[in-house]
Amino acid sequence: MQLVAENLVLSRGGRIIVDGLSFRLSGGSALLLTGANGSGKTTLLRALAGFLRPTSGFVRLRNADEAREPGEHMHFVGHLDGIKSHLTVQENLGFWAAYLDGGSDVAAALDAFALTGLADIPAGYLSAGQKRRLALARLKAAKRSVWLLDEPTVSLDAASVALLIAAIDAHVAEGGLAVVATHIPMALTRAQEIRLGPSEGAA
Repeated sequence: MQLVAENLVLSRGGRIIVDGLSFRLSGGSALLLTGANGSGKTTLLRALAGFLRPTSGFVRLRNADEAREPGEHMHFVGHLDGIKSHLTVQENLGFWAAYLDGGSDVAAALDAFALTGLADIPAGYLSAGQKRRLALARLKAAKRSVWLLDEPTVSLDAASVALLIAAIDAHVAEGGLAVVATHIPMALTRAQEIRLGPSEGAA
């Protein structure tokens, strides 16, 4: 599988945010998106996910199962945690696994993000960092080939960042792809970097 962006131009509010970007990311690779606030990291991730139509250029997911829509191969984890506060940690992951229909492994997801001891606690009682780990645990609860992560380390302590890096490294080692927008260094084993240029007024 290969994620391809070709001569991508992205605009928001009538202003060009990303101009003429091209890259190819093959299975077994990660891409770090860096740059100042407003440089277009979130905008690019949304375009890769199919949430935003490019002004010009294109995004393609090559060598994927054509019986499925491109989005069905992807996990997108944005700024919002997307959890249901009245459900337990385990029930939240069970919901996402069923909704995403990606071959669920809730126990592995709990373990990967150090949530096993919290499995029976309603999500509304979790700290901000625990809620973030729960949001990220859906990456493991339902298997998808492409991970698109927007500032995934927000609210995480150092130990939790290490868990996230380990999860991304394991995903990539199994042939998956990951695109990660980040403001902090992330010591991923197999990663290239694109630094987006400064811009005002974009996310």
